Amino acid sequence: MNHKKFYGIFPYLVTPLDEKGRLKEQVLADLVDHLIRKGVHGLTPLGSTGEAPYLDWDTKRRTIEVVVKSTAGRVPVVAGVCNNSTEGAVHEAAEIEKLGVDGLLTLMPGYFPLNDQQVVAHFRAIAKAVSCPITLYTNPKFQTWDLTVEALRELAEEPNILYLKDASGNAGKIMSIVTNLGQRIKIFSDTSSVPLFMFLIGAVGWMSGPACVIPVQSIELYEAASQKRWDEAVELQKKQWPLNVAFQRFSLSACVKAGLEMQGFPVGPPLPPQKQLDAEGRRIVESILKSIGAL
Repeated sequence: MNHKKFYGIFPYLVTPLDEKGRLKEQVLADLVDHLIRKGVHGLTPLGSTGEAPYLDWDTKRRTIEVVVKSTAGRVPVVAGVCNNSTEGAVHEAAEIEKLGVDGLLTLMPGYFPLNDQQVVAHFRAIAKAVSCPITLYTNPKFQTWDLTVEALRELAEEPNILYLKDASGNAGKIMSIVTNLGQRIKIFSDTSSVPLFMFLIGAVGWMSGPACVIPVQSIELYEAASQKRWDEAVELQKKQWPLNVAFQRFSLSACVKAGLEMQGFPVGPPLPPQKQLDAEGRRIVESILKSIGAL
């Protein structure tokens, strides 16, 4: 199977929206171009930071069209598929692949509890519906399920399931995945785990909301880790960590959108029932971005 290898920094793109929830296409195109010029290795529209669970299908489709066109093949585009139902996710995956993406990030928000067999069946159905590479995404904070090592072993039977972004924060489980399946499924770090730890155990990159506002600093951390300059990487991680703490305290999308507004990208507010950062939140994020050198 010939495809671009995915590695490095993949910002989770915000979805710029006006007051009526309509996509701000030029703002999105400008953000894509800005991030590529800063040196990111790929882009991920419609992830958590992109508010995928809140968007209707027309907005999702148009978002991907704009990102693919603006990227113009310069870096891989790995687009999010976010749907509670297997039928809905299969439909989205097949339609998104037709739009010219390089891969899919598959996430399933939770509602009713699911066992391993149900989770495996869901992601297996998506994998069989497309030919492009798939990154599995698990984040138990937003789900009623998690990907176990056993479930991943079954899903690894699908030839196009090649990557995993694990946001469980469970270091023991992630070590078990790397130990048992590290030769078969490559790992991306998430935002809330320490990327440095993930790089240390072999992660190939970092899919990250914060990378929208600190792309250069994220790349510096990745490159230091890739070159095993661990002391430098530790200091870079420490410098960036307050931003992640702020993102955990406030809404991720609201924080990233506020930061981008400060940098001159009029991306608009997050969709309700989310809310914009209040004055205190904006002050905290602005102070952190200045200390990191991103403002």
